[in-house]
Amino acid sequence: MTSRLLGHVNLGRAVLALGMCGAAGGTLVAGLVMPFVGGAGLAARSAASTLTYLPTPLREEPLPEVTRLLDRNGHQIAQFYYQNRQSVPLSAVAPVMRQAIVAIEDARFYEHGGLDLKGTLRAFVTNTRAGGIRQGGSSISQQLVKNIMLTQAESEQERAQALVRSFRRKLDELRYALALERKYTKDQILERYLNIAYFGAGAFGVQAAAKRFFGVDAASLTLTQAATLAGAVRTPYDTDPSLGDEHRDRLRTRRDLVLGRMAELGMIGKDAARTATAEPLELHLSPEPGGCAGSAHPFFCVYVEREVLTNPAFGYSRADRERRLQRGGLTIWTTIDPVAQRAAERAIAARVRPRDNQVASETMIEPGTGHIRAMAVSKHYGRNPHDRDLGPSTTYNLAADTAHGGGLGLQAGSTFKVFTLATALKQGMRFGDGFSIPGAYVPSYGYRDCSGKAVNDPNTVIHNAGGEGGGGPLSLEMGTWQSVNIFYMRLEREVGLCDVVQTAKSLGIKRADGTPLHEVPTFTLGANEMDPTTVAAAYAAFAARGRYCRPMAVTAVVERDGTRTETPPACVTALEPAVADAVSHVLTGVFTKGTMRGQSIDRPVAGKTGTNNGYTSAWFAGYTPALAAAVSVGDIRGSYRYPLTGVTIGGRYYGAVQGASLPGPIWVDSMRAALRDTPAYGFVPPDMARFGGGFTPGLKEALEKQRKKEKKKREAERDKHDDGDSASASAQDATDGAANGGEAASGSARTSPLAGGGRTAPPAPRAAPAAAPLNRSTTARSTTARSTTARSTTARSSTARSTRSTPVSTGAHTAARGSSPRAPLRRGAGSAPASRTGWASLAPPRAAPPAARPAVRHARTQRAAPGRVTAGRAKAGHATAGAKARRAAVRRETAQHSTAQHTARHGAAQHSTARHGATRHGAAVPPRRSRAGAAGSGHRQGRSTSAARSTRNSGSGHRPGAAAGKSRRASHGGRPDRPHR
Repeated sequence: MTSRLLGHVNLGRAVLALGMCGAAGGTLVAGLVMPFVGGAGLAARSAASTLTYLPTPLREEPLPEVTRLLDRNGHQIAQFYYQNRQSVPLSAVAPVMRQAIVAIEDARFYEHGGLDLKGTLRAFVTNTRAGGIRQGGSSISQQLVKNIMLTQAESEQERAQALVRSFRRKLDELRYALALERKYTKDQILERYLNIAYFGAGAFGVQAAAKRFFGVDAASLTLTQAATLAGAVRTPYDTDPSLGDEHRDRLRTRRDLVLGRMAELGMIGKDAARTATAEPLELHLSPEPGGCAGSAHPFFCVYVEREVLTNPAFGYSRADRERRLQRGGLTIWTTIDPVAQRAAERAIAARVRPRDNQVASETMIEPGTGHIRAMAVSKHYGRNPHDRDLGPSTTYNLAADTAHGGGLGLQAGSTFKVFTLATALKQGMRFGDGFSIPGAYVPSYGYRDCSGKAVNDPNTVIHNAGGEGGGGPLSLEMGTWQSVNIFYMRLEREVGLCDVVQTAKSLGIKRADGTPLHEVPTFTLGANEMDPTTVAAAYAAFAARGRYCRPMAVTAVVERDGTRTETPPACVTALEPAVADAVSHVLTGVFTKGTMRGQSIDRPVAGKTGTNNGYTSAWFAGYTPALAAAVSVGDIRGSYRYPLTGVTIGGRYYGAVQGASLPGPIWVDSMRAALRDTPAYGFVPPDMARFGGGFTPGLKEALEKQRKKEKKKREAERDKHDDGDSASASAQDATDGAANGGEAASGSARTSPLAGGGRTAPPAPRAAPAAAPLNRSTTARSTTARSTTARSTTARSSTARSTRSTPVSTGAHTAARGSSPRAPLRRGAGSAPASRTGWASLAPPRAAPPAARPAVRHARTQRAAPGRVTAGRAKAGHATAGAKARRAAVRRETAQHSTAQHTARHGAAQHSTARHGATRHGAAVPPRRSRAGAAGSGHRQGRSTSAARSTRNSGSGHRPGAAAGKSRRASHGGRPDRPHR
């Protein structure tokens, strides 16, 4: 009891002494005594009582710290913070920094118990003489209490209360400081102060300040750097070096003051102080922007930010999630791949400029995990000058949906046909199955949404896109490769609109604006507005053999204490693996026989183009087994008001932007670069026992009719261009016909003899060269050459009616042309191939050479040899070509010309024997069981068929003016009618 009373007296005397000094002035003393002038004794007793019964220390919540976003390799790509702070232990702070802060703020810090009377009086005298603040009047413990109150302020009102200059606040501050002295050691108090103090330029805490001012860690600070930071603490706004030269001059003055004080206290020598004072500030201000505006990948950063703020896994309420993101000091590991991101950004930048009104967006997703590997937009992220709506920048994450910072999306066009394709295959449709379609189609019956309501539209007329023709029979593959609108409208009706919608939903399809999907007849033509992320995730499911994974951007979260929480992929089996494999098989033909023909990334790929009605937007979505991506292009001012016709994008003029003309090349370039270090894996071949063997009534006859039409057209062209040089051209054409194996007449693509099932024999002896060079004109062709080529075509046509065959691997992926035959092939010398039906019947079988004969030479390797062709036939051909003036020259070249003709016929016959089981040199050769594949890819007549001669599909070929008036507005090139826009 006696000691307690003695403590009361000592405290009373201390406060009384402060009151006596406060009469003269001083920051803390004046605050304590001014209200009690004339009552010093009463003030002493009251203060003594207040300071005797100390409160519990302030509740210290974790300091707000920076949340960092890392890419998949651990490199920082963005940061979020309420205060730019990264707390560090005292051991991670340079000793000279600790000395500098103590010297200028509280020289007797390690001697007093929270209230330093002697130091306060000294600071008062020093500051009075200097006419300004040169030393701190409050102890470090008191300053720590003040900063804790400010940091914990949740509103401007609470912040104002923490800063108010009143006796009550100063007294509470002192009481809490004394309580802290009881709770913590001196080093613990100093550590907390160094981590909470504001140093200016947006840097809270010594670690952030060292990074911001000098680009170094707090542990690496030099004497002059430490003195600079210590001098900034007292007046951080007046000495903020980021605000200009005047503020930097004040900062240097404060630095020199700290150096002098350190020398005065003996912490450093006077010579060291003078040397340091002579040095410049040597600031290296490192930008420490917060939020996505300062991110290297801002649109992906926006996606992550919205994911954290909307995902309940990060907090019970949005306020909790936002507080955790801004103050939690989290380390968030993301999925972004720098290689893929650069590939997407460069591919877009090469074709679309930020100042273009048209904008391109792309998202890349890893199949099987849903990890977003890239997210790029053609515009910069941020606001335009003067906050204009249009310009090189945007704050919309156009690669994502509205929930992740995106816009309303763009109609996906014919990319949606893949969901109808998957539904048809799931319900039992086979490769080669198909039906005839009309030239125009009205969805007047047969369409019901998933509620059972009829959603027919008898007032809408659907037309095919330009080049698809006026109707006729089409197989499943041809309808997909050409992206025929009417075919898919009919197919959707057959399999059921609701079933197609359910397939799409199982693959994660939802509208970009978050509203329910529009379940209308034109659903398969892309009536719904989508974003590239959602579409890419759906296509990634086909690459993952039916495994759909929700797009994800975060793989792990590390708390400030080091606790790590992994985020596993969210995946479900949406399709049977066999169905997904069959879809991939059909979609590979888009690159080899469809709208993307001629574009490749040199590895197995599958995909689908999409172009909206009136060219309001254009898409391409595709995948490999390792990566999927979707690209969209549309006008940021409004896709319906500003269609992609007659536009200049990236400095290039487009009459009409189609899926294969702009989004397709962006996809090709970005995927090629993104996968440059990834092995090229192929797709799993389809189950031909389940999906092969389809039949389309009338398709074979239609294609044969088309071939004849094409042949007549070519002959007419040749007759038109025949002239006096036809003689030499005929010889050259005959030689070319032999080298090409007669394929020029049918227009089919050249293929390797190994790919066709044939074998290559040693080349025949070469004939003597012609006396004069042959004319290599491709247009001036003679009757002789045409007759030779026609015979080659006839030989191939006669063998086209063979039984179905099994798939064969051609190049990087399996090009299946049929299934196992329904009846076994008949074999035997001289036997003709068994007849077959369906789309697969158009694939000519390949015959093996007889065992007793040497391997058949491929026509392409043949050379001319003397033959028995008469000169009279050659002269007749010349006369027909109108070359009477050159008869004498022709007679001199008769022998060589005859040789060329014989070579053409002989090479064509050998080629036909090697590939179609025909006879050679009068000996019957039994046909070999064909290994040509099924259905759609079985047809090898390339440019001679309607499948290849048609122009690009609704995904990339709809042309304005296809119909007039209301019918024209309602024509759906992968798009909805006007009421659904």
